[in-house]
Amino acid sequence: MLQEKRIGFIGAGAMSEAIIAGLLQTKQVEPKQIFLTNRSDEQRLQDLINQYGLSAKATEIKQIASADIVVLATKPKDVPEAMRYWSKKLCSGQLLISIAAGIEIAYLESFLSTEVAIVRAMPNTSSAVGYSATAMCHGRFASKQDVECALQIFRSIGAVWTVDESLMDAVTGLSGSGPAYIYYVVEALEAAGIQAGLEKQVARELTLQTFFGAAQMLMQSGKEASQLRQEVTSPNGTTMAGLAELNRHETQKVFQQAVLKATERSAEMGKELNKVGT
Repeated sequence: MLQEKRIGFIGAGAMSEAIIAGLLQTKQVEPKQIFLTNRSDEQRLQDLINQYGLSAKATEIKQIASADIVVLATKPKDVPEAMRYWSKKLCSGQLLISIAAGIEIAYLESFLSTEVAIVRAMPNTSSAVGYSATAMCHGRFASKQDVECALQIFRSIGAVWTVDESLMDAVTGLSGSGPAYIYYVVEALEAAGIQAGLEKQVARELTLQTFFGAAQMLMQSGKEASQLRQEVTSPNGTTMAGLAELNRHETQKVFQQAVLKATERSAEMGKELNKVGT
């Protein structure tokens, strides 16, 4: 479905690069189908062109403006400026995919004078290694084909789910910010291993393999996390001692609050930008 689609990226940051790399590695598109621009860093654009073998015309404004699919990959705070400029160049028949956190479809539509199909998505940074957890929703003008194109794009960098737009802030709080929570725990476990006497590299490798193995157990066994936890927790054993300390500090509640706070912030960001207006 993407074989004949021309895809333009507004913003040339890490997420754009991850998607470009995913599309090319999975052979969904060829380099000549990809175009990109950013606000100021010309060297960054040239580096991406060289690295991925893109066309010499890849950064031409007219090429991006006329692309079948346009990916809005700027920081949320830069969306108003980007939309004020690009909205005048987009037209009915194109698909606009936004990966800017907290930005609602209605807000994007407020800049447009034509019926442009819009998909709002929230990938995460694991897209860089092909393991993103992405959720997406679509606007009123998006066809089944538009949705399928977006699904194909995000499958190239990991797994993707469709949700109602009202849940996108929750997605941002959970899986969008989720890798940082995992890294935070990894930091703590590595540090604890070192404090217990392990060499730094051994502590790191044991921690990473433990996370990988636990994830595989969850995915392959089909069991709930609570059941697996109970199965590994022997009465008066070492795991029970460790979990007792976590429970004493209400660690589960802390993580729940972290996700809810990130969810709230995502919603706030959208409201703040909406006040800026078009």
